[in-house]
Amino acid sequence: MAESIDWLDDGTPYSPRFGDRYHSEQGGMAQARDVFLHGCGLPQAWADQRQWRILETGFGFGLNFLTTWAAWRADPQQPTLLHFVSLEAWPVSADDLLRAATRHPELQPLAQELCAQYWGLLPGVHRLWFDGGRVLLTLCIGDAQALLRQQHWEVDSVYLDGFSPQANPEIWSPHTLKAVARCCHRGTRLATWTIARAVRDALTQCGFVVVKVPGVPPKRDNLHATFNPAWEPRTSRTSETAAEHPTPARCIVIGAGLAGAASAASLARRGWSVQVLDAAAAPASGASGLPVGLFAPHLSPDDNIFSRVSRSGVRAMLQQSHALLEPGLDWNPGGVLEHRPPDNLGLPSGWEHGPGADWGQPANPQTLHAAGLPEDSTACWHLRAGWVRPARLVQKLLAQPGITWQAHSHVATLQRTAYGTWQALDGAGQPLAEAEVVVLAAGPACNTLLATVQAPALPLQPVRGQLSWGPQPPGATGLPPFPVNGNGGLVAHVPHENGMAWHMGSTFDRDVEQLPLPPTEQTAAHATNWQRLQALVPAAAPALRPAFEGGAASGLHAWASVRCTALDRLPIVGPVAPARLPGLWVCTAMGARGLTRAVLCGELLAARLQGEPLPLDARLARAMGTERLIPFLNHP
Repeated sequence: MAESIDWLDDGTPYSPRFGDRYHSEQGGMAQARDVFLHGCGLPQAWADQRQWRILETGFGFGLNFLTTWAAWRADPQQPTLLHFVSLEAWPVSADDLLRAATRHPELQPLAQELCAQYWGLLPGVHRLWFDGGRVLLTLCIGDAQALLRQQHWEVDSVYLDGFSPQANPEIWSPHTLKAVARCCHRGTRLATWTIARAVRDALTQCGFVVVKVPGVPPKRDNLHATFNPAWEPRTSRTSETAAEHPTPARCIVIGAGLAGAASAASLARRGWSVQVLDAAAAPASGASGLPVGLFAPHLSPDDNIFSRVSRSGVRAMLQQSHALLEPGLDWNPGGVLEHRPPDNLGLPSGWEHGPGADWGQPANPQTLHAAGLPEDSTACWHLRAGWVRPARLVQKLLAQPGITWQAHSHVATLQRTAYGTWQALDGAGQPLAEAEVVVLAAGPACNTLLATVQAPALPLQPVRGQLSWGPQPPGATGLPPFPVNGNGGLVAHVPHENGMAWHMGSTFDRDVEQLPLPPTEQTAAHATNWQRLQALVPAAAPALRPAFEGGAASGLHAWASVRCTALDRLPIVGPVAPARLPGLWVCTAMGARGLTRAVLCGELLAARLQGEPLPLDARLARAMGTERLIPFLNHP
């Protein structure tokens, strides 16, 4: 639930929970600019840097973030990437956030952009994406001490903010400040408005050099500090985020599907020079080339790891698609109905009464009626979901500046040169490309390439699938106006040539890679999709029966490919063997949820390479990382 706010007569927000104002009478923007931004030596300190990372201990109404973002926009020497990590135990509502910004007209356009992504803030880590992915807000909901212990950040500036030490002593406690110090490197600057003796003493004990400076009225003094301990800071705390390449370099990405294109785009945004190689004549020629696909969160009553990863992935997918795709033609984020097994809605208890309601809710009678389902059907409505043309997204991702796409480039072998770079060689042993980093995003073919450098095979499983589709009959009734998924998925009303098309599928043939399907297997796959359609959306069966019964002569088409999944059903993202094979990374095993996962995985790979704050909870990143496969990767 959103934090309850009282608004005082002077327009200042007040917290009944803590019995304190959110900022001084001078206004939030003045405090943000003079206490925090300038107190950390910004914007001068970030001039011409590749990235700048800021940690804030209380997000409040986001005014510190908005002011910093505005300063970044106005600075001709802005860093390439601005990371703003903020902690908040009690997030305010979007309406209150906008109201707080009304006192600062220059911030209102930015506040509107922030509010457009300020939804679904369940406990955990949320990545919000602005200015084409060059301003990244990592909003962490929960207890500050717990978050600082669980996540792994290294930052350049610290905004030490929150309610007064008397009202909220935990945020200023020695334990919290010690956790903040573990996020700092030597030279990290910290600023705050309080000069409480206990805070000064705790910061000094944590390795900060602390000084009082003239304050922002009505405060007489503020506090500045620089992390410069007399001891050598331990590195074990930040080892998980140690950068293999803190500055941009060259990268070869092998595979031009969703995983490869997303990885290439994330690196190119950070200034990398990326060459994408694929054996096919066009991008998205494999599993990413299906005519239309769905993205939607995974449901589980216990909100398990798959559900949490899927939400982070859907958020990343929405942000990237809003920036690149044309609504109604390339994609439609209008929601998805999930038809569930009887009495198994899949939502955690009480979900609809909190921020989870921004993600999914029990389907209402009107939605069920539109899908032609009985009112007693068990179904969930996913608000943040929809359909996408994956090939169109891949094309747009590969069109980003800094990326070169090379067709008809079959990589047969990888080799490391005497200079520490990697070469991709063709079947004749001729170099196709050379770079400091290689990313394998080629699905099952990743193992073939790993074998060329004596690396063990990843635990990958091929899964073949066939989609059935056809032109939509003019005037057809019973086809839902939105996608319906469950055991299979039906997507109708997708623009196609001079009309619309419907799509139903897909089948799952585990450990099968043969393509194309023999005629008998293609017919059997159509039959499976037809059976699933009748159970999923019975009302749509009369309109599509002629196509399934008449086959190709009635406009029925098949599309098939082989997906790649890991044995634990999670993506695999990270270095292969950093000690033995530095610079060799993988981004693969998207399974049947590539649209939900690929953009997130590309951002995770780039963040890990450069030592940035991660785009999702560190525990989820570890669950997706190559490190979980160490018994495989360390085998000679």
